[in-house]
Amino acid sequence: MKKLEHIGIAVKNLEESEALFAKLLGTKPYKREIVESEQVTTSFFKIGDIKIELLSAINEQGPIAKFIEKKGEGIHHLAFETESIIHELEQKKEELFEIINQDPKDGADNKLISFLHPRSTNGVLIELCQEKINP
Repeated sequence: MKKLEHIGIAVKNLEESEALFAKLLGTKPYKREIVESEQVTTSFFKIGDIKIELLSAINEQGPIAKFIEKKGEGIHHLAFETESIIHELEQKKEELFEIINQDPKDGADNKLISFLHPRSTNGVLIELCQEKINP
């Protein structure tokens, strides 16, 4: 893994949370994006090398809605940037981490993503991400 890429925070109301984090961080979000595969709208802030990703559910059946219903708003995941997500997943599997999705999928902010299950990471959802190579 190269570095902590972003911290994902589950929120009920994206507009209110954007205003709150803009005030808290002293900067506005640089990007908003819908990720259909995750049934979520994301909003990104950048502070130095780290990003804060606000995650708001598109519908009640999505993973973020279920997370908020069960645990409330708050930190949802830590995302780590990798050179090769395929290699990283193979290594983590060999190290007996539980992989949620074996094949990386498209995520927000031009990334390929995959998740490690919290059961194998002391209760913390870990996202592995790699910048997509655009032709």
